[in-house]
Amino acid sequence: MRLLKVVVIGFLVVFASCKKQHKVNWVSSTDDNLWVEKVYAPSINEALSDIAITIDTNKQQQTITGFGGCFNELGWDALEMVKPEEKQQILNDLFDSIAGCKFNICRMPIGANDYAVNWYSHNETPEDFSMENFSIDRDKKRLIPYIKEAQKINPEIEVWASPWCPPSWMKHSKHYACKANPEVNDLPLELSSTEELVSRFIMEPEYLEAYALYFSKFVKAYEKEGIDISAVHVQNEPNSAQNFPSCVWKPQDLGIFIADYLGPKFEAENLDTDIWLGTIERPQIDRVNDVLEYKNTKDYVTGVGFQWAGKGAIKEVHAQYPEMQLMQTETECGDGSNDWKAAEHTFELMKHYFENGANSYMYWNMVLDETGKSQWGWKQNSMISIDSKTRAIVYNPEFYLMKHLSAFIAPGSIKLLASGDTDNSIVFLNNQSNEINVITYNNDDNKRTLNLNVNEQIIKAELDPKSFNTLTISLN
Repeated sequence: MRLLKVVVIGFLVVFASCKKQHKVNWVSSTDDNLWVEKVYAPSINEALSDIAITIDTNKQQQTITGFGGCFNELGWDALEMVKPEEKQQILNDLFDSIAGCKFNICRMPIGANDYAVNWYSHNETPEDFSMENFSIDRDKKRLIPYIKEAQKINPEIEVWASPWCPPSWMKHSKHYACKANPEVNDLPLELSSTEELVSRFIMEPEYLEAYALYFSKFVKAYEKEGIDISAVHVQNEPNSAQNFPSCVWKPQDLGIFIADYLGPKFEAENLDTDIWLGTIERPQIDRVNDVLEYKNTKDYVTGVGFQWAGKGAIKEVHAQYPEMQLMQTETECGDGSNDWKAAEHTFELMKHYFENGANSYMYWNMVLDETGKSQWGWKQNSMISIDSKTRAIVYNPEFYLMKHLSAFIAPGSIKLLASGDTDNSIVFLNNQSNEINVITYNNDDNKRTLNLNVNEQIIKAELDPKSFNTLTISLN
């Protein structure tokens, strides 16, 4: 029996040697050894357990449009703390299309979000329905410079935008928050409510018309600054009453706003900016349906964006609306731990979203100071941390995890349906370069052998314990 096994292995080696071997590039990261470029050599270690995956390039799924993060005010303030050459290096590491993360799609807020310096909108003049006092002057201090620096590195970067809250006078409470918290806001307790499915926006025609105009003026103002807004997502987390800028909407009311006001406004003004239903943070499919099935809303909506518990809805949305683009809009941001465990969780999210039809994946804060704290008290993770006292710069594990995907999976790549031990692996095909990218996590405490069958050719690699790995396999 032993002799037969040796003969079979020998036959396979001889047979493989008769075929042109695929070229393999390999990058690996562990918690204590990040971003190691390994020299690939076929590994045959029979003592190790296998992760066996079969890849058929004919089993193609959705097209990938890209990766990115969010331009936030506190991120720019953190960048301003370091030396100009250090700041430039950080920006290159995020946006450079050769050596960086190659981010090509990024988010920004319309007005204040929870990582703004403080509350503002682009028009806080009550009942200014004609938007005569609309202004983006505040953004010229932080957000626009942030985006401009990214554009210098990647002029093709797409920027999409979403409001956390409309101008406060458009809400019943006349306040940016929905939930009172005396420690971080001055919303009166009698106006505080966490009830869902009840619109805080004033659903009267003059307010709806003015809000559509507000979006239009935002897009045009940014165009004048040399920044094309590729898409707007109509409301960040429309079900969540927060102590920071937020606005709960009844789903049907969002449909009314899109179909009867925002869509026609963009159409009348020939705006190229797409409209998305986002960012959805609840798993109930009926809340998405109630928006999209109102009148002709679907005619105006290009895609649906998901974050947090919205991950529970993406599978059904993909099945019911296969023509829709899908985006993961804000990776779950943790509690400021910035550790390996956070990276493991983010990889699980990536796997879930791409397995269920997502075309793109967004991180949240790309850069923050060492506290990671918003002005409304929530401490969160970031890809890169800058110490406000020492000015030390730390690239956190999630920076490298994002790069394990974004630096290799070019826009236009196609998600492949692989088979076998794929619980911790995602596979993509780049048709332009004729390469396969396999991103896999060895979640075991021991080394394991990755055993890839690529179009009936075997590739083996010995993976370090608890390691993220990207293998790029040339099919030429």
